[in-house]
Amino acid sequence: MQIGIDLGSRAIKMAVFLDGELIGKEIVESSFEPHKQAAEMVSRYNSSQVVATGYGRHLAQKHFAQKVITEIKAHAQGARFCVPGAHTILDVGGQDSKVIALDNKGRVAQFQMNDKCAAGTGRFLEIMAASLGYSLDEFSAAAATSTQDIPINSMCAVFAESEVVSLRNRGYAAADIARAIHLSISDRLSGMLERIGIQDTVVFTGGVANNRFLVDMLTEKLGRRVVVPDHPEIVGAIGAALHR
Repeated sequence: MQIGIDLGSRAIKMAVFLDGELIGKEIVESSFEPHKQAAEMVSRYNSSQVVATGYGRHLAQKHFAQKVITEIKAHAQGARFCVPGAHTILDVGGQDSKVIALDNKGRVAQFQMNDKCAAGTGRFLEIMAASLGYSLDEFSAAAATSTQDIPINSMCAVFAESEVVSLRNRGYAAADIARAIHLSISDRLSGMLERIGIQDTVVFTGGVANNRFLVDMLTEKLGRRVVVPDHPEIVGAIGAALHR
């Protein structure tokens, strides 16, 4: 039995494999001491190997994990497992975004990572949704009802929130502003993808991949198929579990 544990900025994700088959998974919000949460999660299984990835991977290795793997390699291996033959990966988590290009053997050829700014991440979406009085699900659903194209000039979470307030005060509907925010995010993410070069299908991983409207916008903008694996949040944990 092999376990992969992804200690992310906002959540801890675990994937459990037996004889090459995914037999268990779990996602919990991170607490102040994520390594203790993660240790408790893996302690429920009699595993021969625990591999950690994510922001807290080295802390996990200090306390319980046998190996660590970078997020880039973990998502590459996990995406390749979920979508055999995948070459282009977009991962958007709680506080960072990354794009990864793989060669024909599934090895990382190049990548770009946006970890200095929350723009376009899960946290950014939460802030923007709250500023409009929406939950995350309501936010994407409202955006899907609009057909207006309103420019959002700033992708900084602080300045974008001020811009949203300004748009509301100018009389724009909340749904139209929600669509504008999704448009800005899709522009930013598609730009990252285009800089590394897109091959065929894009595999979209991370919690933000559950935003169906954003997936549809990216599909339209890129002119390519965007595939979201089942439970996209645990793709990094899957890659960690499969690491040898």
